Amino acid sequence: MSVVTTEQDAVPVGEEPPDRGERHRLTAVTGLAALSLDAMASVAYGPEAIVLVLAAAGAHGLGFTMPVTLAIAGLLAVLVASYRQVIAAFPDGGGSYAVARTHLGVRTSLVAAASLVLDYVLNVAVAVTAGVAALTSAFPALYDDRLWLCLAVLALVTGVNLRGIVESAKAFIVPTVVFVGSVFALIVVGLFRSHPASTATAAGHASVLADNATTVGALLLLKAFASGCAALTGVEAIANAVPSFRVPRVKRAQRAEVALGAVLGAMLIGLSVLIGRFHLQPVEGVTVLAQLADASLGHNWAFYVIQFATMILLALSANTSFGGLPVLLKLLARDNYLPHVFALKADRQVHRHGVLALALVSAALLVFSGGDTNTLVPLFAIGVFVGFTIAQVGMVRHWRLERGRGWRGKTLLNGCGAVLTGVAAVVVTASKFTEGAWLIVVALPLLVAAFETVHRAYGRIGERLGLGRVPEVPHRERSLVIVPVSSLSRLTSEALTAAASLGDEVRAVTVCHPDQEDRAELHALERAWDRWDPGVPLVRLPSERRTLGRPIAAYVRETAAGEPGTRVTVLIPEAEPERLWQRLLQNQRGALVAHAVRRETDAVICRLRFRL
Repeated sequence: MSVVTTEQDAVPVGEEPPDRGERHRLTAVTGLAALSLDAMASVAYGPEAIVLVLAAAGAHGLGFTMPVTLAIAGLLAVLVASYRQVIAAFPDGGGSYAVARTHLGVRTSLVAAASLVLDYVLNVAVAVTAGVAALTSAFPALYDDRLWLCLAVLALVTGVNLRGIVESAKAFIVPTVVFVGSVFALIVVGLFRSHPASTATAAGHASVLADNATTVGALLLLKAFASGCAALTGVEAIANAVPSFRVPRVKRAQRAEVALGAVLGAMLIGLSVLIGRFHLQPVEGVTVLAQLADASLGHNWAFYVIQFATMILLALSANTSFGGLPVLLKLLARDNYLPHVFALKADRQVHRHGVLALALVSAALLVFSGGDTNTLVPLFAIGVFVGFTIAQVGMVRHWRLERGRGWRGKTLLNGCGAVLTGVAAVVVTASKFTEGAWLIVVALPLLVAAFETVHRAYGRIGERLGLGRVPEVPHRERSLVIVPVSSLSRLTSEALTAAASLGDEVRAVTVCHPDQEDRAELHALERAWDRWDPGVPLVRLPSERRTLGRPIAAYVRETAAGEPGTRVTVLIPEAEPERLWQRLLQNQRGALVAHAVRRETDAVICRLRFRL
């Protein structure tokens, strides 16, 4: 046995050649821009979610905004520390799916994967609709066209991601920097003000603050905590997409994760401080972030810069899903839980089928919701909390098995995180169940069942193919090539020449029908065949029905049964036109024959393309 090895092939198994494709991968900075938009944009609705819940307890309830935010920031720190360890322990990506598959079993890993898939898809739909909602708030005339605007934004983000994750990261660096810089400017300026610079934004809008409420119950605080945890969606995206980073992947991904946690935590705490400093009250029709910008910077050009940056980043935060979900689908496909096509990569390191599948499902959700954010929000964030909890529990088991340096502290950290995210998942699901969260409760097990169905199908296919077993030694069999013909032409000659090169025996077959016209054409073909005398017999196949594929398939079946040990090949000649549009002029007889033979026999099918 000889093995030919070239210099290019001399690379250890499992490793990539140096620099091959690295320029299409992420650095820590571009990774932060490409994979953190979801988390960054959440400051536009995270603090507002806390305030709206606490407003039910009146002004006294709003006093708990800072403690609730600090609890969320603490959970954020736990999650960042945990996912930093996940990145190191599972450098192939997959996040909670990879953790659960290793430490919690297959079924739990599929629940984690299903929850992440749902969350990523919903994130795209919510992000796009929220961004367009900000636009239509500024320009009410566009409100009736919001669905088409949503689809246009989705098409734009999809197109950028099809060019590669690095290209999308470069495109989104500027809006990310503008948004983060604007929010920090808002916070810093606001800290130096003793009273609001302007309240013009909230003027004339009805307050949603409850009257005469003086007590705050534990359930209300839990609900505020769970609602505010919407600001944590997207924290797991970097851990899911580690293979998208440049070498050294683990270190770059960890840096991006820590930077995300630091920036997001600082923004959440800073905005919460200003909410208490300005005694802000939620009002109808105006976002909390807009009120804070008004109070800190005044109702001027800076206010509109923040609003416009928020609108852009909300719309583009869908990019987090386009960075994380295709990698997760690749891992599921690699493990035979999704069609293998999702594991394929196009140029520029793009999992094109994953990107397109995400875009199509998200477009369907946009059409279903009519481009309305409020229809989708109740479904959002449940899946990510399930994934958070599973990842934390899996890491607890990881540390208990590994027992490395400081394993007790790490176990305690992940255990606390599991309790906190588990409580958040239960509270969010219970509080939003009737608002549409029941759809997620139903969809999760259905998606897991779909994964298992695909896995069983691949298992059956692998068993039939004998994958993992040494096959029989190849041997030569007598070969018979059958060529369907309907007339004499250069195509017929080329087909018989190719058939003679492939097989020990060649037979031409033609289907004849009882119609007078068809019988005349058959006699003309037989006379021309005798004059031509190609050395190949012409077999007529009578058929009472006007069908082409079935008589040929029946003849192939009979021949294979009557001549055991013979390998039968059906060679179907087809002319390939010079122009693409000219294919519409063809009668597709070859496709009909191929379909019938493939469905009804085990013969080898060879379609000969004769280029015109």
